[in-house]
This record gives sequence, structure tokens and C-alpha cells, in this order.
Amino acid sequence: MSGHSHWKTIKFKKGAADAKKGQAFSKLAREISMIAKEGGKDITFNAKLRMVIEKARSFNMPADNIERAIKKGAGELEGGTLESVLFEGYGPGGVAIIVEGITDNKNRTFNEIRQILTQNGGKFVGEGGVKWMFDRKGVIIVSHENKEEAELAAIEAGADDVSRDQGFLDVYTKPEEIEKVKRALEEKGLKIESASIGWVAKENIAISETDKKACEKLFEALDGSDDVQEIYSNFKE
Repeated sequence: MSGHSHWKTIKFKKGAADAKKGQAFSKLAREISMIAKEGGKDITFNAKLRMVIEKARSFNMPADNIERAIKKGAGELEGGTLESVLFEGYGPGGVAIIVEGITDNKNRTFNEIRQILTQNGGKFVGEGGVKWMFDRKGVIIVSHENKEEAELAAIEAGADDVSRDQGFLDVYTKPEEIEKVKRALEEKGLKIESASIGWVAKENIAISETDKKACEKLFEALDGSDDVQEIYSNFKE
């Protein structure tokens, strides 16, 4: 199986620095509110909310901010009406791109994403244009000194597949099984760096160094949008 998004790896490594920016907290707050709205505020019954709260804490997001975002999603505090959006497109070198976002104005976000793509050598495509090149998967990033031991533990825990990625182990699961596998890995003493559900490329494509740099510039521009939550692509490092 191909590795998860190159940009996701970059963002993960930059996490500590990004967390210092107000934009990072704003995006996390939107994600928390959206998930609380969709699945309720009780983390006992809302595994997605439990995972995003863990992510927010790893970014040192203040507890008050987290609680306020949950209450907004649950309708206990006033807040704008949010909705999840997904856009598809191509970047430099023919790279397939999926952009997930949360917005209070879908038309504004659509126009912004289309403009960013066009200005950075990409193009917007309609629904289903590139999504077929990806699978929806749970992705658990594990750090462990003994990679072979970690791989065995992941398979025993019920993972679909594993791959090594820049010093980390990427563990892939069915979306509905990510929480079960994550708990099993934690019980075996493995350190979980992050756990999320996202789009994993079925096959990664090779592109030139010039196109890689152009793609990263495009991803930086997309990530600069307040409405963009995640960016997935299929280019090989």
C-alpha cells in the first residue's frame, strides 16, 4: 500500500511550530465543533471526537478552547453554521489532490480553493475526478525503536497494512477499526504520535524535483486558507 500524503508527513513534523500559530488552533476548533455536531459531545460514544481532542492536546491547545469548541458544536454556545467540504483537483506534474475543509460559506471556500489551484499550476476537477485514486483509511503514526516489533504488534492488533515512513511506522486500518487498533497498540506500550481517518493513495506517482517543489508551494498556499483542514496527494517522495 502507498504511504499517506507527503504533505501530511511534512505537517506532522512541523506540528510543534505550527501549533504556535493562532490559525492552527482555529482550524482545530472548527474540526472539534464539526465532529461534536455530527456525533455528539460525549467522547464515550464519539470516537472521532476523542481522537481530535487528543490531537488538539498534542498541539498544546488550551483546555478552555477545546471545551468551548465542543459546546459550540453541541449547540450550547452560539457559533456560525459549519459544514464539511471536499474538493478534488490536480497539481503540478499531474499529482492528484484531495482537499478537506470546514467552512461557514461553501461558495467562498470553493472560489478560494479554485483560485489557489489555478494560480499555482493546478486545476480544479468535479466530484469523483480523483477520489477514485484513493482509499478511505485509518492512519496511525507510531514511533518505536524496534520497527519489526512494532510491525508485528500492528498486524496482531488487526491492522490492514503497515509501512515505514521517515523513521515512523504508518499503520493502516479500516476507518471503523482505527480506535480498536489504536487501543491495542497502546496496550502493547507503543507510542502513538497521531491517529486520524483520511485518504490514502492507492498508488503514488513519481514526479520531477521541480514539480515536487511546485506541489509543496501549492500545498503551502492551500494550507494557508482558514477553511482547509487536510490536504492529500499521490506523489512519491
